[in-house]
Amino acid sequence: MAMSVGGKGGGGGRRGGRRGGSRGGPIADINVTPLVDVMLVLLIIFMVAAPMMTSGVPIDLPQTQAGALNAQTQPITISIKQDGQVFLQETQIDVAEIAAKLQAIATTGYNERIFVRGDGKAPYGVIADVMSRIQEAGYKNIGLVTQQITDH
Repeated sequence: MAMSVGGKGGGGGRRGGRRGGSRGGPIADINVTPLVDVMLVLLIIFMVAAPMMTSGVPIDLPQTQAGALNAQTQPITISIKQDGQVFLQETQIDVAEIAAKLQAIATTGYNERIFVRGDGKAPYGVIADVMSRIQEAGYKNIGLVTQQITDH
């Protein structure tokens, strides 16, 4: 029975080195399994949380029987609160500035979809004024956003 004691002898002296590197050095392999696990958990979290995100201006929308629209792109949203404040996306603006601001942020020109979200208790005159200014600016694709009536 022969036994190799030194590192220079037979093949029994190498420990832990898979590749031809130095003896006992660190292994430079990356374990990908924990990374994949974390990415899958993050994917599930974002898939669950994404439908819960809505526009930032809280409005009590009127209810109608109309169904939801099929939308491929994100529309420009103009919101009118109960006290008559007007918001473009989530930024408060003056009614007189609507046309200029729309032209600045529109990506597809006058074919851009614009949704008007008016609070159910907002003054009708403010909503009509906002819609007329959008039309005067040349936009034709305007929609009123309502909340669908749910049967109990």
